[in-house]
Amino acid sequence: MKKLSALIFLLFLTLASTANAANFVEGMEDVPLMDGLSQITQDDISFGNEETRLLEAYLTSRRLKFAAVANFYRESLPQLGWIYQGNRGNSLLFYRDGETLEIIKESVKPLIIRITVKSKP
Repeated sequence: MKKLSALIFLLFLTLASTANAANFVEGMEDVPLMDGLSQITQDDISFGNEETRLLEAYLTSRRLKFAAVANFYRESLPQLGWIYQGNRGNSLLFYRDGETLEIIKESVKPLIIRITVKSKP
C-alpha cells in the first residue's frame, strides 16, 4: 500500500511539473505556445458568452518557418482533443466540440501567424 501511495505521489508530481512547464497562447488555455514563437498581445481579440466564443491571437518568430509551426500544431493539438481537418491554402483547420480552430500564415519574414478559435453556428 505504501508503494502504491508513493507511486501515485510521484506520478502526481511529474504531471504537475509537466503542466507547469507548458506554455499556452494567452487567452487560449487549450492552445499551446510553440517554443520560438512569441505572442503579439496588443492584437488579440476575445468575444464570448456562455454559448459562443471568438478568440484571435497573433504569434511571430524571426527564426521559425511555417512548416515547422504547422508540424508542431498537427502533432500537439490532437493531444488536446482537436481533430485535424486538413489544409486550406496557407492555413490549418481543426475541429473540437462545436468549435473550429484555424492557424493562418499571415507573413513569412518575419513569420506571423493568426490563430482563430470560434464556435460553429
